Amino acid sequence: MNIFITGGAGYIGSHTCVELLNAGHQVAVFDNFCDSDPEALARVERISGVRPRLYQGDVRDLDVLTHALRDSAATAVIHFAGLKAVGDSVLHPLNYYDNNVLGTLCLLRAMGHCDVKQLVFSSSATVYGDPIELPIPEKHALSANNPYGQTKLVIEKMLRDLYSSDTSWRISILRYFNPVGAHSSGLIGEDPKGTPNNLMPFVAQVAVGRREYLNVWGNDYATPDGTGVRDYIHVVDLALGHVKALERLQSRTECEAFNLGTGIGYSVLDIVRAFEAACGKELPYRIAPRRSGDIAVYYADPSKAKKWLNWEAQRDLKTMCEDSWRWQSTNPLGYG
Repeated sequence: MNIFITGGAGYIGSHTCVELLNAGHQVAVFDNFCDSDPEALARVERISGVRPRLYQGDVRDLDVLTHALRDSAATAVIHFAGLKAVGDSVLHPLNYYDNNVLGTLCLLRAMGHCDVKQLVFSSSATVYGDPIELPIPEKHALSANNPYGQTKLVIEKMLRDLYSSDTSWRISILRYFNPVGAHSSGLIGEDPKGTPNNLMPFVAQVAVGRREYLNVWGNDYATPDGTGVRDYIHVVDLALGHVKALERLQSRTECEAFNLGTGIGYSVLDIVRAFEAACGKELPYRIAPRRSGDIAVYYADPSKAKKWLNWEAQRDLKTMCEDSWRWQSTNPLGYG
């Protein structure tokens, strides 16, 4: 299969490229490198033996996007391209609606022009808002506490409306929980630009000496150790979920959402302790006040993906931390 991947040089995109290439698919990447690095694709080639074909451009440029999609001869698209920092979305909401919503609209129009109607969309567990039941199933009420999550909600609605208007589309919506880890080779991993927005890369940068200490935002939640609990999933397991979603779309037309998580919640201090074991050193942290909008506990019910995608996460927290440390310790400045 020829797969066209928007944002394919990013953290999740690059790992998905590897798993698709390992599965025998052909891959074309479309990326503007606003939050990624071309070196990631060179590393993908070192791991897989195949370099993805690259088209450089912005998903909001319909003409460039349509030309690239047509030229790639792709039969399916995986859509990762988008801004993803929750805090930044609160400060700059219009950037998120412009890039994420308008970019997806342009992509769907380009796919229509090229008669490519298979799509795997990178959504987020933020569409569940503050959970009213745990673990969180796909049927949970949808809401969002920030502009980033709102863009995912708008896009999901757009995809469902598109499918209702034309049931020849084949669409999988994958709702990620908290991707962490890196490829076991240590060649590709998470390389945030500026201050990391997520816990694991911040912890890794403290471990490697790039940050002095970790801020733990709140230790008075109703959790075993008072710190927030999340569902962390290894990025390779996440990438393999995309391969399984594509396989499912070969045999049916639908627009269906699936959680990709482990179903296990770990606290911030659980992550710190596991990472200390992986890197062999104590990691300094400070307790800070809760951040507005943070949620105490959040973890997935992944049973639907297990039943219908034949997928479930395999890698445990120890592996997540060991792989993150291997990546960070051998690439202390990331791809730079």
